[in-house]
Amino acid sequence: MTLRVLDPRQSAEGEALRLAPALASLDGAVIGLLDNAKIGTARFYDHVEAILRAEHGVREFIRRRKSDATRPAPAEVIGELSGADAIVSAIGD
Repeated sequence: MTLRVLDPRQSAEGEALRLAPALASLDGAVIGLLDNAKIGTARFYDHVEAILRAEHGVREFIRRRKSDATRPAPAEVIGELSGADAIVSAIGD
């Protein structure tokens, strides 16, 4: 049996990926929230959304839910989240 270890810091071509630059402010931002479909995630995101709106001026949220925590998000979900200034992906266990 072969064990393949993937390094999330590298692209498929082996080049190191760079982090996106930090947002100067969340005021007026659009934030994507990717729910992994575990039982507590939606409630956790309700709380995150309330704080970011009230305390940081986030204008809009794009909330999407994966069908299953063990699978990657489908391309259409990633496409819908691509309109966000920043994306949060979280689990809710």
